[in-house]
Amino acid sequence: MRAKSRITGARIFDGMEWHDDAALVVEAGRVDSIVPENSDDDSVETIDARGLLLVPGFIDLQVNGGGGALFNEQPTLDGIRRICAAHARFGTTALLPTLITDTREVTTAAIKAGIKAKAAGVPGFLGLHFEGPHLSLARKGAHDPSLICPMGKSDLDEMLACMSALGCLMVTLAPENATKSQVKALADAGVVVSLGHTDAIFETACAYAKAGARTVTHLFNAMSGLGHREPGVVGAALATGALHAGIIADGFHVDPAAMGIAIRGKQGPGQIFLVTDAMSTIGTDMTRFRLNGREILRKDGQLTLADGTLAGADIDMLSSIRFVHETLGLPLEEAFRMATVYPADAMGIGSHKGRLMPGSDADFVLLTQELELRSTWIGGRKVSEADPPRVA
Repeated sequence: MRAKSRITGARIFDGMEWHDDAALVVEAGRVDSIVPENSDDDSVETIDARGLLLVPGFIDLQVNGGGGALFNEQPTLDGIRRICAAHARFGTTALLPTLITDTREVTTAAIKAGIKAKAAGVPGFLGLHFEGPHLSLARKGAHDPSLICPMGKSDLDEMLACMSALGCLMVTLAPENATKSQVKALADAGVVVSLGHTDAIFETACAYAKAGARTVTHLFNAMSGLGHREPGVVGAALATGALHAGIIADGFHVDPAAMGIAIRGKQGPGQIFLVTDAMSTIGTDMTRFRLNGREILRKDGQLTLADGTLAGADIDMLSSIRFVHETLGLPLEEAFRMATVYPADAMGIGSHKGRLMPGSDADFVLLTQELELRSTWIGGRKVSEADPPRVA
C-alpha cells in the first residue's frame, strides 16, 4: 500500500454511522478522510473492495493466547507475535496479551516481552493485561490458588514501572487482596484497573470504582452475583456509569438471556464490551494444552479443567460479534461497537483506536455481507487475508 491510498466500493462503518458510495482515504498509517467515491485522485493508489463491509478493526482486552501460544507458557516476544498474528486472522487489530495468576518470575518475563513487543512494533500489540494474582480465593475460577496473594509494595511498584514503559496496561484485581489506595495509585498512573475474581459486595465494588477502578472483568463470571437484596459486583457493574464491563459471548460463560438483560440494563456512559478470553487453541486444531501444570481440555466449543471448571474461552472476536448480532438480535452496528468503540473507550484510547475518523489509526477489516472475513489491516497495511472463495 502506498503512503496514500483509497479503499473504494465498500460500505463503510466509521464506528458511529454508515457511509455509502464512499471511499476511505488512508495516509501514512492513519485515516485521512472518508470522501465520496466519485472523487477521483489519480495520484492515489485505489483498492477495490466492492460489495464488502469496511469496519474498524476489533479490539480485544483479554487474550490469553492463540496460534498455539499461551502467554503464561510463552511469555516472550515470539509468543506475543504468534498471539497477535493468530487473532488478526479473525479481525482483531489491537489486543492485550493477558497473563493470568502466575509466579513473580513469569510476570517479570511477561513485562520484558511486552517492552520488546512495543519496541519491535509488533502489529496488533496494544499493551498487557495482568489478571491476578491479587484475586479472591473464593472466586478463583481456573486460577492456581497457591499463587493468589495480596498486593504488596513490590507488586505495585512493578505494575507502575510496567505502565511507564508500555503506556497501556490493564490489571484485574479483587478488593479482597488490594487496597483502595493501591487502586488509586494505579489509576493515577494511567493503569486501567478492573475488578474481577471477587466476592465483594455492591458497596465495596462501588467504593473501588470511586477510588479509580474503571472496568469489570468478564461480567457474571467469577464475581458476586446480582441479588435482590445484595446486588454484588454484577449490580455495581450495571448500575455504576463510571464502570465499563467486558463480557464473553460464547454462549457458555453467560446465558444469552442474562447477556441481553445486562446490555439493556447497563447504566452509561460506561458500556459492555466484548472480550474473547481466548486461549492458545484459536487458529489451531489443538484438543488439549497445559496451564500452570494442569491439563485443559477442548471439547464442543468449551475449554475446561478435568473437574469441568471453565478455563478461558475457545472463541475469536468475529465469532463473538456474530453471536451478539444473530443470537441476541443486537443491531449489527451495536455488535461492531461492542468490539471497537466500547473497548477503546474503556482503555481511554478512543481518540485513535476503535473508530475510523480523521487522525485515527488505519486499523480496519473487510467483511462479506455474511460477516466472513476477507482481510485485516493494521496501520494501513494488510496483515491477514482469507483464502479466496472457491468457484464452483
